[in-house]
Amino acid sequence: MTAVAVGITYLDGARLRRSLLAAADWVDAGREELNRINVFPVPDGDTGTNFAMTLRAAAEGVRPLEGAELPQITRVMAEACVFGARGNSGMLLSHFLLGFREALGDVRAATAAEVARAIRAGADGVYRGLDEPVEGTILTVCREAADEAEAAARRTVDIAAFMRYVLSRARAALARTPELLQVLKDAGVVDAGGQAFVRVLEGIVRLIEGDPILPAAETVGAVTPPDAAALTQVLAEQDYQFCTEALVRGAALPPTTAVRAALRELGGSIVVVATADLLKIHVHTDTPERVFARAREWGTVETSKADDMREQHRARHAARRRIAIVVDSSCDLPDEVIDRHGIVVVPVQVMAGGRTYRDRIDLQGQELYARMRESKERFTTSQPAPGAIARAFQEARAEADEVIGLFVGGLLSGTLASAQTAARASGVDGVTVVDSRSASFGLGLLALRAAELAEEGVPVEAIVQELRTIRDRSGGIFTVDTLENLLQSGRVSRGRAWLGGLLDIKPLLDITPEGRVIPLDRVRGREATIPRVLAHLDRRLTPRPARFRLAVAHGDAPDVAARLRDELLRRYAPDECFVNQVTAALGVHTGPGAWAVFYQIEEPAP
Repeated sequence: MTAVAVGITYLDGARLRRSLLAAADWVDAGREELNRINVFPVPDGDTGTNFAMTLRAAAEGVRPLEGAELPQITRVMAEACVFGARGNSGMLLSHFLLGFREALGDVRAATAAEVARAIRAGADGVYRGLDEPVEGTILTVCREAADEAEAAARRTVDIAAFMRYVLSRARAALARTPELLQVLKDAGVVDAGGQAFVRVLEGIVRLIEGDPILPAAETVGAVTPPDAAALTQVLAEQDYQFCTEALVRGAALPPTTAVRAALRELGGSIVVVATADLLKIHVHTDTPERVFARAREWGTVETSKADDMREQHRARHAARRRIAIVVDSSCDLPDEVIDRHGIVVVPVQVMAGGRTYRDRIDLQGQELYARMRESKERFTTSQPAPGAIARAFQEARAEADEVIGLFVGGLLSGTLASAQTAARASGVDGVTVVDSRSASFGLGLLALRAAELAEEGVPVEAIVQELRTIRDRSGGIFTVDTLENLLQSGRVSRGRAWLGGLLDIKPLLDITPEGRVIPLDRVRGREATIPRVLAHLDRRLTPRPARFRLAVAHGDAPDVAARLRDELLRRYAPDECFVNQVTAALGVHTGPGAWAVFYQIEEPAP
């Protein structure tokens, strides 16, 4: 989306308040993803919940303070966060926000340099808060974010640009966490606390850029990983049984160093955070009552809890699914739909300038289109390596009894062949590979229907048969704004591309049920494309199916997509109509300004 806020040169109370609310919403939306990848320090599957609820406490604390100045917002934010801190991750977030607040002090309009100092103070607070700091966790992500913040503040005074720099560095640090912590590498995940911190930054940047943040009931954000928290083993000799917390209020609280020393003989994973009269302790222990007794020596215990982490792990493991769906990243399904149905995504590879990017992870469609417009970079794509697909099958099979893999059409890409090879070579049983015979939403809608049928308890054989039936009834029509990208990928000849550009000819291309891309029609001028596509669609949806879905995919053409969606809803009243930006893996070939309409007929007319 086009940024709606530029030239932001200071952070004031109103902006921090809105940022906290947006960050809390975005972390809320990803809490189940965070729970699934929670394997360190123990795989109790609650990092997402604890971090989200802690940040929500801070956000709700400042929600009524519309119009308040920055010092009041930071004070209420920090106090509410300490009071509402839950779990190891929530305690560390409290340390970060306390450090952030202390660094800003009474500043009412913080510059990028002052925000950078506050981020550094927050990161330092996270390190001080841990009895035994471990790299490859949220600590690493916070520290590198602080490093980048200081560097970014020397490059720009624009808070929006500053935050994008910080987010980019935090994402890179997060991606390296498995290299620093063996338990993450073994589980094939990044650190859950680090991911939660990245989502805080993402929520703020999304607010700046005007991207919608859906509530957690509708979306849980990024691509769904396997349930590593359920798969990682818990050994009694490696950690304690209870995650224990207490909130203590007192006029003469002991220093945090003394509190940590007293707790050390009772357990591990100790985090202590304090304000003037509040002390919050977190410790993993086998004897919660001894912890609570010690806490009562320091003051009045206002709240306390002791969660059985092994029981949490057992309950999460019991939630195993019967069928998991694997799909490649060209499916164009929105992240919230992917996560809602637990679909595992294998990224297609995008290459440029000697570097390889993972689609939807290292390179998003929006960045691709911006780079296409601003530079002469040459982008190409490559199918996922069989090893990457094999790992996805293994991860999916680890959380489900059987797996259905759906991939971009075999006549359009070699990805299907790679998937078939991976299924044979991986040694994983219970994997069925299906040719979608399509791309973009043609693939995505088919994967969505497969996930729905699996959730209804339909067996694999019947799902595959239904998918083949639906596939034969469905299709898509797309157009491009420029033939240059199709020329580079060999889809059209140079002479045809030159003539089309000269005459402003816009091709309409058909993705047939057999999985071929064929010329369907051509029109002159951009404005003529929508009426002509709708005319073709009218014929294909007559008589009107009993149950069908529509979807609009676009290459950085949100205005066209919105107009088209409104007309599709008015004209056809489908069961659902999705809109999403074309993924980078497909955008390489179609270019900016391309768009498509896909239809999936699940039940023909009565």
